[in-house]
Order: sequence, then C-alpha cells, then structure tokens
Amino acid sequence: MSAPRVSVVIPAYNVCAYLEETLLSLQHQSLQAFEAIVVDDGSTDSTAEIVQQFCQRDSRFRVLTQPNRGLSSARNAGIRQAQADYIAMLDGDDRYEPDKLANHVNWLDGDPQIGVVYSASKIIRDDGQVSWMSLSGKPIASDPLVALLCKNFIGHGSNAVFRKVLIQQVGEFDETLRSSEDIDFWLRVAATGQWQFQREPRALCCYRVRPSGLSFNVAQMLRSHEQVIQSAYQRSQESLEPWLPTAYAHMYRFLSRLALTGGDTQQARQLMQQAWSADPSIFYQDPRSLLTLIAVQFAPLAQHIIQRSLDRRSTIAKTIQGKDL
Repeated sequence: MSAPRVSVVIPAYNVCAYLEETLLSLQHQSLQAFEAIVVDDGSTDSTAEIVQQFCQRDSRFRVLTQPNRGLSSARNAGIRQAQADYIAMLDGDDRYEPDKLANHVNWLDGDPQIGVVYSASKIIRDDGQVSWMSLSGKPIASDPLVALLCKNFIGHGSNAVFRKVLIQQVGEFDETLRSSEDIDFWLRVAATGQWQFQREPRALCCYRVRPSGLSFNVAQMLRSHEQVIQSAYQRSQESLEPWLPTAYAHMYRFLSRLALTGGDTQQARQLMQQAWSADPSIFYQDPRSLLTLIAVQFAPLAQHIIQRSLDRRSTIAKTIQGKDL
C-alpha cells in the first residue's frame, strides 16, 4: 500500500453489532488512500473477530489490542501508531458518508492555517436509520476558543480530521477525564491561536445514539466539564473571563437535556434553573437552548418525542461526552 493520506483511528469496545457497518463506510470512501487503525479496548464480545476479517481482506486495516482503559487511552494508542500526517477520528458505532475523508483532506491540503476540519452530522438510531435530528456544527462565536468554551461545535468524537502535528503541540487526549476529553483537546488547540477550525456544512458523518449497558452519569459529566472549563480559563484568563457565565449556562443547559433524555425530569429542571441563573441570555440568543427549555417545561411530551425519534425501548445511554444533541 502506498503511504496513506489520512490515518483513521477507531476505538472499539463491545461494538460487534455496529463495527462492520462502521468499517464498510471506510471501504466506501471516495478517498481510498487511508489506513484504519482499530483499537480493541478490551472487548469481551466478537469485536476482535470482526476486525480480523477486515484485516485479512484489506491491508489498510490493522488492529491494536489493549486491556480496557477507556476512550481517550484507545484514541491515544491509535494515534501513536498513525503513519499519515492527518488523523481522522471514528468511533466503532458511527459511520462516514462516502466523501467525508476526501472533503476534509482537500480542506487541509488547500490551507496550511486550517488545523481541524469537521462537518455537520446526521443523528442515526440504533438500527442505523437516520432520525430527524442533526448537528449543524455552527459555532456560536467567531473566536473558536470562546465558541468551544460555550458549546462543542465539533459535536462528537467521530467528526474531526486534524493535523497530527497538533498532538505534538498540545499533547494527547487527557486520559484522566471521564468525559469531555474531546472538548478539552479542542480547547487546547484553540488556545494556541495558530489554527483555524473549518466547518463543512454538508452532513458527512453519522452519529449513532444507541441503547447501551452504560447509563448517564450526569454528576460525573458535570465534574469533568467543570474541570475542562476551569483548565481552559487558567490558560486564557483575560480573554475567557467575560464568557464564563455563558459557558456555565450552556453546560447546565446541555446536561439538563441529557437528564431529560435519560428520564430524570427533576434533575433536568434543577439543571435548567442553574442555566437560567448563570446566563438567561442563552435562551433568546441560541434556538437550541430555547428548545431545551421548552422541552423541560413539557417533559412528558418531550420524552415521548425523543423516544419515538430514536426508536428506543430503554434509556438512551450512550455517554455523549460533550456532544450537543
């Protein structure tokens, strides 16, 4: 195989029901000069067997195995083995549209100031069908550091393609964080002031929300996200201090939506009250925040709509880790 243009890192933990679809979406890419590094993070199902089948048929695929250490550790392990100058992230239950890699590589090739490329995303159900929900990826401010502090406009961990040199510059994903580790990484990149974040408006990524053996731990996510906000503030106090109330308001609003999705109406309302206290302006400046406020006020109906949209029979429990549905 010729030298790959992009290294696709795929952390995988017990995703045998989805992994074949994920890997097939890579084989169907219009840009074929890639390598796929699947990191089996201690799976106990048939994840490893599925990867091996692809490795035997296609030399662009290889697998790394490690004891279960978590998402950040798996990503870091794959990135360390990457041969290409560009890194693409793809979780083992998500998938790419056929032009995802070609589009993002073209952006990076065309402008050396672009460090990160991402796209709008489709939300897909557990069965792979596209739902009516989507992620636009539009930042709420022109300064990427401010925008990321308030909302993770990249959206989820399968969306970005970035230059490998960023790892050398700002370090790896923080393995001590239990969630929000992707936001932390992008904030560190933005804090350098050297790199542009390029948004592709077409939805080139499919992010799956699925039932799982995990469950929402909103309190844990709150602790991790607060840690990320405070770390970003310590790096850039002068520029970020005026935005802290807004950042906390968006954090509480986002966690309120997760609590509502998970069925805890009381917690959702408490978090929404905290969001309102931190900065009520987000509810008339950001349509998604206003929709969340309305959804919490009409919780039973909102939960029914969400359940029908995602065709779920149990609490949606994918640890979204900073993604903004």
